[in-house]
Order: sequence, then structure tokens, then C-alpha cells
Amino acid sequence: MAPTVVHLPNGQTITVSPVFAGLSFKANDLNIHHSIFPPGWTIILETVDDDDDDDGSQSPPDEREQLYGSRKRSPRRYKAPTLHHDILFISSISNPSNTDFKPATSPTRQIAMMLWATLWWYFHQPAPNARLSAGVHPDTPEEGRPKGQWRVNVRREGIFKGKHTLQKLERMGLIASEESCVGAALDDKSGEGWMKMFVSQTSFWQIDPRIFLFTLSPTQHSPYPGASPFPSRPGSPNRDGTPVPSPRPETADPAQHGLWSPHSPGPFASGSHLPTYYPPPPPQYTFTNSIRHPIRPKPPAQGVTFYTRYIPSIGQYLSFRTACLGSKSPKYRGPTSGGMSTTLNFLPPNSGVSSSTFPSLGNINIHPCDTDLLHDWMNQPRVSAAWGVSGPIETQEAFLKKGLKSKHSFPAIGCWDGKPFGYFELYWVKEDQLGRHLTGSDVNDWDRGFHALVGEQEFRGRHRVKVWTSALVHHLWLCDPRTQRVLVEPRTDNVKCVSSLSLTMVDEGWPAH
Repeated sequence: MAPTVVHLPNGQTITVSPVFAGLSFKANDLNIHHSIFPPGWTIILETVDDDDDDDGSQSPPDEREQLYGSRKRSPRRYKAPTLHHDILFISSISNPSNTDFKPATSPTRQIAMMLWATLWWYFHQPAPNARLSAGVHPDTPEEGRPKGQWRVNVRREGIFKGKHTLQKLERMGLIASEESCVGAALDDKSGEGWMKMFVSQTSFWQIDPRIFLFTLSPTQHSPYPGASPFPSRPGSPNRDGTPVPSPRPETADPAQHGLWSPHSPGPFASGSHLPTYYPPPPPQYTFTNSIRHPIRPKPPAQGVTFYTRYIPSIGQYLSFRTACLGSKSPKYRGPTSGGMSTTLNFLPPNSGVSSSTFPSLGNINIHPCDTDLLHDWMNQPRVSAAWGVSGPIETQEAFLKKGLKSKHSFPAIGCWDGKPFGYFELYWVKEDQLGRHLTGSDVNDWDRGFHALVGEQEFRGRHRVKVWTSALVHHLWLCDPRTQRVLVEPRTDNVKCVSSLSLTMVDEGWPAH
């Protein structure tokens, strides 16, 4: 297995390399502002022999059988994902120096963050065959065999052997067990009821990354100030013997290295170095056009990026932000696939002058504003035929303003590496026009839907449609765990759109990557 680079949704990258009996995860760019992860950690990942034919009628397992899950199983080195025979645990952690970073306030949350990143890598591997063979007649064709759930088992070993570590991870919703009993053992160290923990692919992709991604707080005299989003070092003396001060945090460009900083309006920005996830509020109800529905949470503000994810098959970051009425395009502050600064700095390293005061790709707006984008896209014949919003720019401006004032939907702009490519509307179905055609159990309180158009020719194509469609569904599922269904309503005469969406919705590799 060759080393691979994992791109997390907040722009951080991690290098995964094989080591003796396991895999090493090494956080890259640790010299960039505040550290998100420890310098590295090691996991043990093994595959066990298939025992699907075990009927469960044998005597209780002994200690070794509890460790490996079954007497029929013998671990072997991991080579490729299996449907449910892989077992992992974190064996060791390399923490940063206490002189630079304060220890994590909650070690369990730090462990959860590392496990989440490990699972992010694991579930980006090629999916195993979902068809089951146990209990099926050997002559049954492949298409006639039932499908199983892709899951990875978590072993109570290494870091996970702490007294209450697995219990806390289970309460966080990161791991699960089918043994939903209290257990009769009085000794917490026995591990009764915590030997068969797992994480399924389906549940993992419905976990909001903001629950687990946070930053370590720098110490007071750390050379890595939390407010600075680039390699900040203490001032170095020049030839005159006077130290040159480091660039001030307020003059820093938060997007210089593509990571979400406390100054960036992205979903992972946090000046407090804490997770940025907040659970949905309890439901309160109101009426719209005589339809009773929950009061909806306010969407992200204009220009704010609310979703980002690296797409390995394309090699670019996909992101969505709320549309904006301003005369300038919102500056993209998220990660890009190049991994390089958008600011070209030609100043000496110890000049003491911030490059943000000079014209550069990072501070020059090279994209048209959203109104201009819509004016261009809506006047394309293929788009105009479906949307009917062609005409002078005043038409698109009024259209966008109406969308921003809607109480059940909001307009969004999709971007590839920060470059806008399409317009989207995300809405709640029940009070939408579509909801009026659905009655009773046909529509639920938290059903979502979206409208979409791709305006840039270079970003068209069936594979990209599959990617951004599944990404939108992914986002809508993350917004509220009560959302169980996402509806789309393309025109019946738009055969190409219907065909692309049909292939996307039944694709097994969800979300597409």
C-alpha cells in the first residue's frame, strides 16, 4: 500500500502510510497557525476470516474470542475493505509539545477527532461488494443476493481500552453496537457489552464533521498564534540588531493557506478552538398558506460557505455558499486543490510588511458578482428554457432578491476550487409549491428539496452532476437528522436531467467522491 493524502473538508491534509502491523496518520502543515490534529497517530487495521455461517448456537466466547469477535476468526493484514470483517483501533498518539499547544481540554474529543479522520479515510476507499453469500444458495445469481451494510468494527484495544472511552464515543454518535443492553457485569474493566462496536458507512456520512473537527489552543508564548493563519514565527533580528516583528494577526490573509481560520466565515471557523456544530432546535410550529409546519432555522448569511468537501475523482474542492446581492463577488476563503496560497508574496521573509496590502490574486476579485453570474447563466438558451428568468440584469436581480427573502428556501452558488459554476435553491418541501401537490403521509415535516442549474460549460458532465447532487443531499441530511428524504422535481421534458439524476440517486457509492 502506497502512502496516500487525505483531504479533510476543512482543508487540512493528512498523509496515511503503511507501518509495521498498521497504518500511520501524519498531519501535514503543522507549521500553519493553530494545529487541528496531533502530529500523528497509528492505527491497527486487520481483516478477519469470514464467519457468516456462524449460527450463534455455540457456548459463550472466551477472552480471546471476545477480543477478536468469534472463535472462527483469525486476523490477517488489511489489504482492501471488506463488507464487515475489518477491525481497527488506535494504538498510539504523538502529541505536540506542551510549550506550543495546550493539551486538549477533552482528551476523549481529541480521540474522537482522530477516529473520525481515520474513518473519513477508510470510507473513501473503494467500496466492497455489498452482495452477501452466507445463507444464499450457491446457484443464486449475483443480482438476486441480498445486500449487506458496509461497516468497520472498532476493537476495545489500545487507546480505546480506557475505562469510559468507548462509552463516550458511543454517546457522541460516532460508534454503535447492536447489543443495546446494560450488561450484568459490575466491573467496568470487563468490557461486557462493548466488544462488538462498529461504524457503518451509512451512519458515518450522516455525521456532521463540525462535531469532531476543532483546533488546539496555542500557549501564550507559542510561535503558532491562533489568530494567525500562516507560518508565524517570533521576530528575527536583522543586520541592525533590531528584531523585525511578525506580521500582525489583523493584517493576515485568512485564506493564504486554504485552511479555515477564526477570521474565515466558513463552517469550521472558530476563534474559541471548539467544535462549531450545534444541534437543531426543538420544533416549534407555525402556519404558511394554511399549512402547518415547523419554524425553519435561518439559512447561512449572504456569501457564507456552508459546505465543502474534497472530491478525489476530480481533484478539486466542491463548496456551496449562500448567494449574495453585493456588487462584488464574496471572497472565497476555503481550501483549494492546489494547496498553495492565493496570495503571491514577493516580499523578503523578514520585511515586516504584510503582503495583503499589495495587489494579488488573493485580494483582487477576479469573479463577477452573483447578479452578473445569474444574468449570464439565465440568458443561455438551455437555461432560459427551463427557468424562464432571461432578460435584462434587473430581472435577475429581482429574482435573486426574491429568493433571499423567501422563508422556506434560499439561493446558493456552487463552486469548484472557489470558482462559481452553478445556481441552486434549497427548500423545505412542506410549505413549498411542491408540498401542495403532496398530501398526508406523502410529505413529512423535514423533507427537503432543491433546484439546480449549471451555468459554466467547463463544469458540465455526468460525473460532476453525480458529485454535486450527492453533495447537496449530503448537506441536507447533515442539516437536520430528522430529514429522511430529499425530493427533486425536474421538468419531464428535460430528459438529460432526469436521466442524470436517476443514475445519481441509485448510485451505491454515496456520497460520490
